[in-house]
Amino acid sequence: MTDTTLGQTPAPVQASAQAADPARERLRRWRLVLGGDQADGTGCTLSGRDAAMDGALAALYGKGDKAQTGRDRSAGLGASAPSVARWLGDIRDYFPSSVVQVMQRDAIDRLGLAALLLEPEMLQAVEPDVHLVGTLLSLHKAMPETTRETARAVVRKVVEELEKRLATRTRATLTGALDRSARVQRPRHHDIDWNRTIAANLKHYLPEYRTVVPERLIGYGRAARSVKKEVVLCIDQSGSMAASVVYASVFGAVLASMRSISTRLVVFDTAVVDLTDQLDDPVDVLFGTQLGGGTDINRALAYCQERITRPAETVVVLISDLYEGGIRDEMLKRVAAMKASGVQFVVLLALSDEGAPAYDREHAAALAALGAPAFACTPDLFPEVMAAALEKRPLPIPDPA
Repeated sequence: MTDTTLGQTPAPVQASAQAADPARERLRRWRLVLGGDQADGTGCTLSGRDAAMDGALAALYGKGDKAQTGRDRSAGLGASAPSVARWLGDIRDYFPSSVVQVMQRDAIDRLGLAALLLEPEMLQAVEPDVHLVGTLLSLHKAMPETTRETARAVVRKVVEELEKRLATRTRATLTGALDRSARVQRPRHHDIDWNRTIAANLKHYLPEYRTVVPERLIGYGRAARSVKKEVVLCIDQSGSMAASVVYASVFGAVLASMRSISTRLVVFDTAVVDLTDQLDDPVDVLFGTQLGGGTDINRALAYCQERITRPAETVVVLISDLYEGGIRDEMLKRVAAMKASGVQFVVLLALSDEGAPAYDREHAAALAALGAPAFACTPDLFPEVMAAALEKRPLPIPDPA
C-alpha cells in the first residue's frame, strides 16, 4: 500500500493541511505507512482520526502478538465476528473502496478470517467484490442456514454489477461477429455488406464511369432467427480459479441470452458438472460450483466432446491453469481431435483482471503446438476473443510483456 492511499481526509482539509505544512503532511503519511516502530525515524505522533486509522492498519499489518507499547502495533482482530464487522466498517470509513478490497483480501489471507465470513453481520459489513464472492463460494457448503441468504445477496450484488459492465458490449460485439460469419452470396439489398462487396469487385472498376460494377454481392445473413454457433465453456473450479469462475458464469449467462448462440457451461475438478440448465441465473450457476479439489481436464473435455454435434460451428473455451491430474496424453489427443474436426478451441489460463496465475507451462506449450495457444484474458478483452473465435480468425492474444 503506498503513502498516496493512506490517510485520505476530505479534499479541502487535506489540501489545506498540505498547503500549511507540506513537510509535516508527508511525515504524517510516512508514519502511517511505517507503523510507528521505534526505528521508523519519523518522530510523528498521531491523534484523533489518524490514530484510529493507524489502529485499523495495525490490526491487519501489525508485528504479531507481542504486547503493545506506545507506538508498537500488534496484529489481530480478535475471534468474534462483531469485532471484525466493526473493523470492516472502520476501514470503509477511512479508505477508498479499492483500498478496502485489498485490505479485506489481506485480512482473509493473513488473519484466517474465512470462517468469520459465515456470520451474517460480517457479510453485511464487507465491500462486495469478485474475490469475496470466490471466498463465499468456497465456504457455502459449510454456511449455516441463517447466513446463506445474506451470502446470496452479496453474490447477487456483485453479479448484477458485472452484468451491467459487461453484457451490452458482449452482445453487441458477438452479434456483429455472427452477422459477419453468416455472409450470403445473394443478399437482399438491405443485407448487402458494401465494404466487402466493393473490396471483392475492385478489378471490375470502370474508369470512364468512375464506378465499380459488382459481379458478386456479399451480404450479411439473418443472424437472429436461428442458432448459428455453439459455445461450450469448460471451467476449472479448483481454488486458484475462483475469480475466473465468477466471470465465466456471468459471461455464460450473457451468451445464453442470445438466441443465435447455443451455450453450454461445464465446471469440473475431478468430477464434471453440467450447469447449462441454470444459465438463466448466474447466481444459481455460482452456487452450483464447488471451488477446491483436484483437476481432471481430460475427463471434462471428454464430456464436452461427446456433446458436440456441429464441430465446424462450435467454439470450446477451456478456462484452466492446466495442472492436469488426469491423463495428459489423452487430454492432448482430445484437443487435437476436436480441432481436426473443425472446432475452434480457445485456452484461457485465467479470465480475470489479475493476469495469468501460476500454470503448467509444459501443458501450455503442448497445446500451443496443437494450434491452441494458452493465455490469460481480462473480462474486457473476452468479447473480442469470442468474436474472433466465432469468425475463425486469429485470436487477439495480449502481449505477455
